[in-house]
Amino acid sequence: MSRLDSFIRRMQAQRDCLNAAVQMLADIPGPVLDLGLGNGRTFDHLRETMQDREIFVFDRVVNSNPKSTPDPDHVFLGEADAQLAVAAARFGKSVALIHSDLGTGTSADADLAAAIVPLLVPLLRPGGILVANNRFPADAWDELPLPDGVPAERYFMYRVPV
Repeated sequence: MSRLDSFIRRMQAQRDCLNAAVQMLADIPGPVLDLGLGNGRTFDHLRETMQDREIFVFDRVVNSNPKSTPDPDHVFLGEADAQLAVAAARFGKSVALIHSDLGTGTSADADLAAAIVPLLVPLLRPGGILVANNRFPADAWDELPLPDGVPAERYFMYRVPV
């Protein structure tokens, strides 16, 4: 499989998982956190599919397309660990959805995910969902089945028990 084909499959998996989460969260209030703004594609998709929610993004720098850049009041700039601590103080356990697209696609991502888990657990409310490009080991969450067509291990979904 070419790198282009792999990228397309990853983007389809991301979209399908996010769309499933949007449906599951219809009756669960709370803001949305997008970890890894990148060029803003995911933020733009979340903005379209969750129009009634505040969406906050996290990244080291803002390099997104101007059409896909949130206003400065909805951006946490800096290292994820430091900014997630700031977010926890601000939001408490009220977040409905966290999308994590952090890492490099290498084995080092497991260490990154393990380091971030303790920062995410205090944010997600009961019934809240984490959609991630990496496995996130956490006893506090239930792993959800992936939407039809999403290959195992391509993307991951977790829910905080209600």
